[in-house]
Amino acid sequence: MTLSSSSDTRREQQVLRLSIWLTVALAVLGLFVGVWVGSESIIFDGFFSGVNVLMTSAALLVAKLVARGGSRRFQYGYWHLEPLVSAFNGTVMGLICLVAFVNEVNGLRGGGQAVEVGVASAYTLLACIASLVMYLYVLRASRGMNSELLRIDAREWLIEGVLTAAIFVGFAIAALLGATGGESLAPYVDPVIVMVLALLLLPVPFGIVRRALREVFLIAPVELDTQVHAVLSEIGQRYGFQDYRSYVAKSGRVRYIDINIITPANFEVSGVAGLDRIREEIKRDLDEAGTQLWLTVSFTADPKWA
Repeated sequence: MTLSSSSDTRREQQVLRLSIWLTVALAVLGLFVGVWVGSESIIFDGFFSGVNVLMTSAALLVAKLVARGGSRRFQYGYWHLEPLVSAFNGTVMGLICLVAFVNEVNGLRGGGQAVEVGVASAYTLLACIASLVMYLYVLRASRGMNSELLRIDAREWLIEGVLTAAIFVGFAIAALLGATGGESLAPYVDPVIVMVLALLLLPVPFGIVRRALREVFLIAPVELDTQVHAVLSEIGQRYGFQDYRSYVAKSGRVRYIDINIITPANFEVSGVAGLDRIREEIKRDLDEAGTQLWLTVSFTADPKWA
């Protein structure tokens, strides 16, 4: 199995720590500004950021565990925790969106909410810029390390940026209504913004949960399965193997591949070193930058052992 470098894991943890501290700052500032100006949408945004702190903290804990490698109790390591944390994060994000939508429906029935537009607009513009800058930064880091934890964190920053941008636009509409004689409609802008955003954001957590559950239940990734079959077909033709059986799964950044090659009964083996050379060829063809490969290659002349 090829392991990630310690520099990658340290870098991952550094990015997550920065993300946590900036999220804490935006959450506290958002809740304060939201209560001050009476904006349900900013309070929702601040609460969303607060929950993100907990989720990113969980991701940081998993990153630390992954960096340790295996232990006596967890001999395969802690890679399986990555999809579990992803599924939890996506579920919480989805629930927040649903609760926010239901809450704002009740707000509309109550006549909406008047908002101090000036201060609210300044906050949302600042939060939007900070969120989009962090999105680009974390996304770039995630691509360099192929980290699912960082990819999810980047999505959370993107969601935060879209949220605050939409809220800013909503406040601009409210200000325009106030300036053109539509004061009676202005209080409805804030709850409508939250409802629309909640519905638009719902597909994001659902997608995260769907992908994470595929890994939790060890559903074979189609692309990985196809790649393994292509590599083994070429290897089989090259060495005259009779057949093979392969089993693949993915959990976090680890690709688990179990290969059982069925050789002809008269297959000539040039010692263990010869078999290791074949294993090395298979590994080379399956290697992928930024991922971990847990590869087992066995040889047998009896199909029942495959």
